[in-house]
Amino acid sequence: MRTFPDFAVKKARIEVIPMIDVMMFLLVFFVLISINVIPAGGLKVALPSLSTLEKNIVPKKIIITITKDSRLMLDDAPIILGDLELALLNKKNQLGSNFTVVINGDEAASLQDLVAVMEVLKNLQIPSMTISSKKRS
Repeated sequence: MRTFPDFAVKKARIEVIPMIDVMMFLLVFFVLISINVIPAGGLKVALPSLSTLEKNIVPKKIIITITKDSRLMLDDAPIILGDLELALLNKKNQLGSNFTVVINGDEAASLQDLVAVMEVLKNLQIPSMTISSKKRS
């Protein structure tokens, strides 16, 4: 009877070195894309020129903060509701029409305080107003 020699059983191995190389390449690629070393998309065109080119002007912000204990702050300076209209009128005259009012209200602040501030803004005919918030987690 013929006998076969015993072969050592080979165990399967997972080679991780090529996988590490691929991951490093992907990491470098995405880092370069994120810092715009490699320009992303679009056709290269020569833009027409103008003699009266205006820069994009970022509107200035006036920040009104309403705290939970009904205190008001105008650009980090404490103010009372009675003086808010005059202070906003002065700011409006300084900045012209290119500004927006941002209302930072504490979540526990009174709704009446918010309505009172919005009424002052309406009386001054301030066209741009926003209420800041944060994303729910």
